[in-house]
Amino acid sequence: MSASEAAIGTAPASNAARYRLFAVLGGLYLAQAIPSYLFVAALPPIMREAGVSRTAIGYMSILLLPLVIKFVWAPWIDRIRPFARAHRAGWVFITQTGTILCILALIAVGPLDVGKIIAIGFTASLLISTQDIATDGYAAKYLPEADRAIGNAIQGGSIAFGVVIGGTLGLVLHHHIGWTGMLLTIAAISLLPLVAAAMMREGDPTPAEAAKRPSIRAFLRRPEARQILWIALIYRASEGLVKAMEGSYLVDAGVPLNQIGYLSGISATTAGLAGSAIAAWLVKRRGIAFVLALLGAARTLCFLLFACHALGAVVGAWPLFGAAGFQTLIRYMEIVALYSLFMAVTTSDQPGTDFTILACAQLLVYLAGSMLAGKLADTLGYGALFSLATAISAVAVIATVRMIARSSVGKPA
Repeated sequence: MSASEAAIGTAPASNAARYRLFAVLGGLYLAQAIPSYLFVAALPPIMREAGVSRTAIGYMSILLLPLVIKFVWAPWIDRIRPFARAHRAGWVFITQTGTILCILALIAVGPLDVGKIIAIGFTASLLISTQDIATDGYAAKYLPEADRAIGNAIQGGSIAFGVVIGGTLGLVLHHHIGWTGMLLTIAAISLLPLVAAAMMREGDPTPAEAAKRPSIRAFLRRPEARQILWIALIYRASEGLVKAMEGSYLVDAGVPLNQIGYLSGISATTAGLAGSAIAAWLVKRRGIAFVLALLGAARTLCFLLFACHALGAVVGAWPLFGAAGFQTLIRYMEIVALYSLFMAVTTSDQPGTDFTILACAQLLVYLAGSMLAGKLADTLGYGALFSLATAISAVAVIATVRMIARSSVGKPA
């Protein structure tokens, strides 16, 4: 069954069912985002305030590993039904319950025991990554083609709220009621999205779907899937080079830390909500190819502005604020367009596997650039690093547009 056939066959039958699906997706993505940002945004500064070394806190980056390699076990999530009448909903219940238990387990550990925090965090990351496979598979299978951009915009908005609840609120709660109070509150809030899992509606697999065995090999056998995989690998290849050094460059350029913090928090929340909505509207009106070309061109100009500032051709802090804030907006909008593109090549028998392979590919190349950025900045300087990122971004956009033009996806819905 093709992706378009799957979308038609699983489209909601009424507006009520359509809005119910949107609400469910919002709850499911929020369920992942709250604990994720508790671990990556709230815990590191809390640990640092308690006296944990920067080197030890740096080891927390291993929590990202499951997000990169989750495609390895994605076929099992598509294949195994934990409960007879609840396939992906069953996985959400199991993983969210496990994640809440991980949050509660931190109470007995405290902010100074880095080893145990990382062990608990890694377990939570495995559970959250598994839940993400199930949620993305559910979205890819049941969102009709015309609503894919809206569904991915909902994901972006949910992530923005997750940043606020798990990250910002977590820090505020810790300041006012301490470690135990913060964790109990976040764990209680994390129970609420389970209502979304109870609202999930899933049909039984068709005989054709049941006969197929989800696998990575099945994905790679399809030419259109391989083509979109190349796009996933190249489109964001430049972003890690800039994003990883953005904060360091702002500091080296003399921008105060509090201003950097305000810029980061305000731009992330605003971009997550506004950017996702704008991107969904653009994808619906003009198509994925147009939106990716527009965003890629804007991203390239932002990188060029950073390069010009580093080389002394542009001066002052405000151009940097504009470029950094606009980059955040672009990233949220990109995700809506890219994920809509990924959904266009998923199949009904292994939607979680197909989507996860593509999502992991774009994340992998982003993280690779992030790991190289510091070494390149030390060796070549900020000017050369940002110039290189500008060139890679421009080439990637041109290549992406050409590949989409040769495929059957990316047209307006």
